[in-house]
Amino acid sequence: MENKSSKYQGKQSMIFPEGVYVRGIASVAGKMEGEGPLGAYFDIVQKDPMFGASTWEESESNMMRQAIEHAIGDAGLGKKDVRFVAGGDLLGQLIATTFGIESMNIPLLGLYGACSTMGESLLAAAVFVSGGFAENMVAVTSSHFAGAEKQFRFPLAYGNQRPMAATWTVTGSGAVVLSSQKGAYHVRLCAATMGRIVDYGVKDSMNMGACMAPAACDTISRYFEDTGDKPENFDRIVTGDLGVVGKEILLAMLSEKGYEIGDRYMDCGIEIYDAKRQGTDAGGSGCGCSAITLTGYLLRKMSEGIWKRILFVPTGALLSTVSFNEGNSVPGIAHAIVFEYCGD
Repeated sequence: MENKSSKYQGKQSMIFPEGVYVRGIASVAGKMEGEGPLGAYFDIVQKDPMFGASTWEESESNMMRQAIEHAIGDAGLGKKDVRFVAGGDLLGQLIATTFGIESMNIPLLGLYGACSTMGESLLAAAVFVSGGFAENMVAVTSSHFAGAEKQFRFPLAYGNQRPMAATWTVTGSGAVVLSSQKGAYHVRLCAATMGRIVDYGVKDSMNMGACMAPAACDTISRYFEDTGDKPENFDRIVTGDLGVVGKEILLAMLSEKGYEIGDRYMDCGIEIYDAKRQGTDAGGSGCGCSAITLTGYLLRKMSEGIWKRILFVPTGALLSTVSFNEGNSVPGIAHAIVFEYCGD
């Protein structure tokens, strides 16, 4: 992609000609995630699902705090060196985030994009760093299987039957320190596309892939239209949590628009679990799904120079218990982030 002087491209996209570098990363995962195909890549795998807490909500806060602290340390910084945090979670009023970082005394920009929150957080942090409003900023998100089931579906003790299209909410928290200074990872964030809300009228809240795939298609195609970039310029195009069902929908929709990405496409929800061995059916979802796959796996592969460019597209289903119980459809949203290896 041509590095133009303008910071905005087309209708929804932006580039960052000034350096926005990945300086520190952290991935904190639950026991089940640690037993999956990517388990060896995560920084911390916690076998205790409570993370030392007495409630699911508090356990997620502990998990997020641990991820932020680890990322800051990985960047060789202290808390005093971080100007702002941009982040959020799935819980009502972002309580995992607010209670998680309350004691850290760092100003917070609380964000909600459902499972697309890692993309939203990275985009916001990149704008701050590129604009000179922060030298170091943390982008973070989290989700917890039990907390999400309690809020959006059924209490665990109910033992409800899960349909085959349902994805498994990932227990995990990922954090990235974005900085104006180069770090050891030799990766920079160089462009982004802010997604639109896309609603195809799907009302099945247990089929997140079908709800979110149209939004992923809209954002990916908009990025290419805005920037003139092409799929073949990427080593990997990675969606957040479409799972098996959403993957097929996305590839078909993009093909209709003239974009063939099957040879370089990955979905975090498919990669994070072994569906047959772990019984996750359609795959994984939740804010933590794309977050820990990015920080534990994707960025590490990039830092080794194995992949030079990645288009990272976390996807979110914008429902609540109120909207679902009132019979509303489930709109989707997706944000695209371009990472580029800059070690050579």
